[in-house]
Amino acid sequence: MKKTDLAKSDAKKLMNQMGKGAAIGAPGKSAAPDRREQRERERALGLVPFAVKLNGDLVQQLHAQAKERGVELNELVAELLQKGLSA
Repeated sequence: MKKTDLAKSDAKKLMNQMGKGAAIGAPGKSAAPDRREQRERERALGLVPFAVKLNGDLVQQLHAQAKERGVELNELVAELLQKGLSA
């Protein structure tokens, strides 16, 4: 068997595994949660995606404060926005 034939065979095997939904990655690691299911759960909670562009220094401060408080970034930003809007 030629080297190119061997490479084609390996590629076919890999594509076949990907088509069957086999998880490719480190052994023992679970696959990432299904994004569609996650969006449905968030929608059921009334959450809406809201993207904004912020200064990098501000984002670092937000991450630091969220870590310090032990809350998720989403929770912290929601709290700060509510306080700012009510002021």
